[in-house]
Amino acid sequence: MTISPRLTELLEATDSVCVLTGSGISAESGIATFRGPEGLWAKFKPQELANFDAFMRNPELVWEWYTYRKTVMSQAQPNAAHHALVEMETLITDFTLVTQNVDNLHARAGAKRVLELHGNLERSYCIECGLFAADPILAAKGEAPRCTQCGGLLRPDVIWFGELLPQMVLQEAFRAAERCDLFLCVGTSGLVYPAAGIPLVAREQGSYVVEVNTEPTELSRRCSETLLGKAGEILPLLTNILRDAQGGRQHS
Repeated sequence: MTISPRLTELLEATDSVCVLTGSGISAESGIATFRGPEGLWAKFKPQELANFDAFMRNPELVWEWYTYRKTVMSQAQPNAAHHALVEMETLITDFTLVTQNVDNLHARAGAKRVLELHGNLERSYCIECGLFAADPILAAKGEAPRCTQCGGLLRPDVIWFGELLPQMVLQEAFRAAERCDLFLCVGTSGLVYPAAGIPLVAREQGSYVVEVNTEPTELSRRCSETLLGKAGEILPLLTNILRDAQGGRQHS
């Protein structure tokens, strides 16, 4: 894997970076991706677990699935890629981190501000009154958790199939893509829209779009540069270039 002179030049000079992360970055923390032969959707049907109608038909089954996922995510730890992005945030004046992940690993690594396109599995809310609950659990008899205020069903605060992404968050992500000099796509398949359209907007506006992934994706042919390898190895290299450039500017 070689970082091009153009990317090095941008890293040394830029003050505006937007990053989009997908499940590939968390795979290095032991959290399974959704797509691919070993992905979660190869084992479970999305229509049975990740939509509102399925939830209303069998909230206990859906909560059992998400309780399992929460357990896996709580045991995972942020990896070197997450930590590299936290440092990058401190080095770039205009830095925007957008994620499709719901595992909260960016925040746990220390990221100050994350635009969560698909929600956060560590949060839940009541479908009746909207009250948020930090950590609901299944009742002793396996019953779905209910709101302490009105008794309504609680649901995970994640975007299910057929639901719209939070529009204010999405708009902010697109604005960041439009104004950035450098856009990084990290561990995302490029298959899920509208998130997959964010790097395309960045490219249309003249940004240098870099893909970081273990294998080529649908985005590869549309990117300015593709770096194949683990995000936990590549992102620290990019951050090192930024750090060295910052040090050089401070002493010049």
